[in-house]
Amino acid sequence: MRDFRKYGVWEQSHKLVLELYRLTKDFPADEKFGLVSQIRRAVISVPTNICEGCGKRSERDFARFLGISFGSCQEVEYLTLLSKDLGFLDANSHDLVQSEITSIKKQLYHLIKKLNAES
Repeated sequence: MRDFRKYGVWEQSHKLVLELYRLTKDFPADEKFGLVSQIRRAVISVPTNICEGCGKRSERDFARFLGISFGSCQEVEYLTLLSKDLGFLDANSHDLVQSEITSIKKQLYHLIKKLNAES
């Protein structure tokens, strides 16, 4: 069994969760059950699926959960762009989040590639 805490991509995605929770608390109240909820569920899915994948026996299963994390990154990428375009997220915060998402996606991609080569 793998320890998810040893993966830098997990640590970085956990920090992104904390950051997006901080940023979304200032969104309009009428978005609490809409955009805020969707962003939070999507971003939480990234480190959660890394954790779940670490508990799987095979490299292939682990890679599958990392793929789900990657898809959640894509969702967060769009939702934060939408938030910026709606005026809920300033350009600087958006750029910082996008930079983190890009970094996380690159790490996930390379880890998935490595795991698939080993299986």
